[in-house]
Amino acid sequence: MARKRWFAAISIAKLILVACVVAGAQTKTPAVQSGFAPVDGLKMYYEIHGAGQPLVLVHGGLGSTGMFDPIMPALSKGREVIAVDLQGHGRTADIDRPMSFEAMADDVAAVIRYLKIEKADVMGYSVGGEVALRVAIQHPDIVRKLVIVSATFRRDGWYPEIVAGMTQMGPAAAAQMKQTPMYQSYSQIAPRPEDWTMLNTKLGEMFRKDYDWSSEVQTIHIPTLLVFGDADAVRTGHAVQFFELLGGGKRDAGWDGSGMSPARLAILPGVTHYTIFASPALVLATVPFLDAPMPK
Repeated sequence: MARKRWFAAISIAKLILVACVVAGAQTKTPAVQSGFAPVDGLKMYYEIHGAGQPLVLVHGGLGSTGMFDPIMPALSKGREVIAVDLQGHGRTADIDRPMSFEAMADDVAAVIRYLKIEKADVMGYSVGGEVALRVAIQHPDIVRKLVIVSATFRRDGWYPEIVAGMTQMGPAAAAQMKQTPMYQSYSQIAPRPEDWTMLNTKLGEMFRKDYDWSSEVQTIHIPTLLVFGDADAVRTGHAVQFFELLGGGKRDAGWDGSGMSPARLAILPGVTHYTIFASPALVLATVPFLDAPMPK
């Protein structure tokens, strides 16, 4: 039984393991500006790269802004990229508050307002994708375009083994994962490395709660891009359902494209959940979408 729990915990650990290895091998692009935004008791870390239309980046669970280092030069070329560390992640110290997608979405929105940005594009990966989705739902007035990468609108959108791994997160899994590069990366930048166990515990508590945002997704009318790998941890069928909830895939767009919805769906070939956030294919799918004029 203990061995089964160990392998379940490792399934979620894989989500960040590659992130640490890849990001650690890259030369970090110097930020133009960095700081801490006072947000609901948090001192939320952010760093800014480039200049132009603002794009807010939200990392995955157990990760940090460094996850995006491999693609940051391409993303920040011609735009202002604001990468943030969520509650208890990276350089943002935890506070006495449970973790929830909804609360972290409010935090991201508060950073946007703190930086006096009227409207920003918002892009999130994995857990960060679900936070980005909640930002668009809870704060539609400040989101211009939305990019969701390898994330779900309903908990069963993940493959069953991924859900099992997420629900096993807690003190025991945290102790085991101290042997991995993800903990080493965390301990190097966290203001209180001893909070590692609490971070895993709070994430586990959040992951054990069911969610289904189907009805709320249908209220989103801004241009939205969904990006998944063809070998993702998210079920391909769920990705199609997500696209349809946003108005895509309903009918033929016609010769003139007049039947096309504001939603876009990209399934990247030969890409997994553990490589998509650093994939050049992600940039190739995302940048033209962000650069395209807003629909009238």
